Amino acid sequence: MDSTTLSHLHFVFIPLNAPGHLLPMVDMAKLLAQRKVKVSIVTSTLNSIQFQDSIDKEIRSGSSIQILNVKFPCAEAGLPEGCESIDTLPSMDLLINFNTALDLLQQPLEELLEKQRPVPSCIIADKYIICVAEIANKLNVPIIIFDGTSCFFLLCNHNLLKDKVYEVVSSEEKFLVPKIPHRIELQRSQLPGIFNPGTNLKLNARREKVMEVAEKAHGIVVNSFEELEAEYVKEYQRLTGHNVWCFGPVSLCNRDDMDKSLRSKRNLSYENECVKWLDSWSPKSVIYVCFGSLNRATPEQLIELGIGLEATKRPFIWVLRGAYGREEMEKWLLEDGFEERVKGRGFLIKGWAPQVLILSHSAIGVFVTHCGWNSTLEGICAGVPLVTFPLFAEQFLNEQLVVEVVKIGVRVGAKSVVRLGEEHKSRVQVTRENIMDSIEKVMGEGQEKEDIRERARKYADMARKAMEQGGSSYRNMSLLIDHIVHVKGQQHGQRLELSGRIKAYEE
Repeated sequence: MDSTTLSHLHFVFIPLNAPGHLLPMVDMAKLLAQRKVKVSIVTSTLNSIQFQDSIDKEIRSGSSIQILNVKFPCAEAGLPEGCESIDTLPSMDLLINFNTALDLLQQPLEELLEKQRPVPSCIIADKYIICVAEIANKLNVPIIIFDGTSCFFLLCNHNLLKDKVYEVVSSEEKFLVPKIPHRIELQRSQLPGIFNPGTNLKLNARREKVMEVAEKAHGIVVNSFEELEAEYVKEYQRLTGHNVWCFGPVSLCNRDDMDKSLRSKRNLSYENECVKWLDSWSPKSVIYVCFGSLNRATPEQLIELGIGLEATKRPFIWVLRGAYGREEMEKWLLEDGFEERVKGRGFLIKGWAPQVLILSHSAIGVFVTHCGWNSTLEGICAGVPLVTFPLFAEQFLNEQLVVEVVKIGVRVGAKSVVRLGEEHKSRVQVTRENIMDSIEKVMGEGQEKEDIRERARKYADMARKAMEQGGSSYRNMSLLIDHIVHVKGQQHGQRLELSGRIKAYEE
C-alpha cells in the first residue's frame, strides 16, 4: 500500500484504565504506528504517565503516535480523586462508580475526537468502554473491539452461552464444553461471572451491554497468535461471522531491556536490583510467582502459597500485589519472620513488577501464574513452563488451554472461582503440598518434565516468528489496515452517491 494512503489513516485507541487492559493496547498501538499510519492513544493524565516514556521513545524513532488526555470524571462519579484506574480503587465496592465514570466519558471523548486531523479512520476500544459505540456511530467511524482474552475463550464462551449445558449440572459436577476441537471438562463453579450472575443487577446489565456492543462492531482484535490456537480462531469466525485479527503476542514489541523497563514507568533502580539478583542464579533455576494487579487470593491462601515456596528449597521471586487483604499479609510477613527465613533465596516484590523483563531472564525456570491472559502469553513468550493457579474471570479456561491444548504446564489444583465481593467466603483451595508437587512436576528431572519444557520453548519460537515481518500476526495487522482502507472507500463512495442524488433533486 502506498505511503500517501497510509498517511491519511488515523487509528484511535481507547483502552480501559486497568494495567492488564491498558498495557497490551499501548503495545498494539506502537506496533500499528510502526506501519506508517497515525495513531492516537486516549486516556487520562494519570494513566498516561506510566507509559509516556515508552511513547516518547517511539516518537524519537519516527513513529506518528501521540497520547491524547481526557479528564477522568472521578468527582462526578463519586470516586476519590486520583482513582483513575481499577487497580487504584480503595475497594471493589466502587466498581459501579468506576463504570459510571466510564460512561460519563462519552461527551468529552466525542468532543476530543471531532477535533482530530486527520479525522479518525477507526476506533479500537476496549470492550468494557461501551459508550464508544455511540461515539463511533455519531462520527461515522468503524469501531473495532479489543478483547483481552483468547480465541479459545471466545469460542468456549460463545458455545456455552448458546448450548447452556452448565445449567443442568450442580456447581461441582463436571461437564464437557460443547462443539470445540478438544475435549475440555469444567465445573460450573469455574465459569466466569456471566454464567453465574450474582444479585448486582447493574453489573449484570452491563455485562449484557458489553456483549451487545461487541456484536455490532466491525470485528475484534485479539492479543494472540494463530499458531497457538488456529482451530479456535477459524471456528469462532465461522460460527459468529465476526472479523478476528490476532496481533500478538504484543509484548514482544518490547525488544530490549530498556523497552521492557519503559513499558510501564516505575522505579528503575528497583528493577536493576531485581535483575542483579537474577544474575546471581543459574539458568532455569528460579521460580517466578505473580497473580496480577486484581488478584483475589485471600491472605490465608497466600500464606499457604508462601510456605509452599519456602518448602521447595528453590530460589523464587514472589510478587505481592495486595489487591485483597493487603493489611493481613503485611502483618503475617512482619510477625511470622518469613522474609528473614528466605532472605537471599527469596526475592519479594510488594507492588508492581517488571514482569516481561523478569520472565525474559535466563534464570527463570517456571512461572506460577493466575492465568490472566496477558500473563499466560508473557509466560509463553518466555518459553518457560507454567504452573496454573486460576482465581476468577476466564482464568480457568485459560488454564485448560495451557494444560490440555498446548500442554506446557501443570495445575496446582484450584477448584472454583473467587467471586468479586465474596473473597471472605473463599477457603484455602491449594495446599503447600500442592505448590511443591506442581513445581517439581516441571522443574525436576525426567522425560515428561523435559517434554513440557521443550514444548514451551517451541511455542516461544512460534510466538516470536508470528510477530516478525511475514509472520501471521504481522499479516493480520496488514489485513486490518486493508480492511479500514476498504471501509473508508465504501463510505466515500456512499457520500458521493448521496451528494449526487441531492444535486439531482435540487436541479
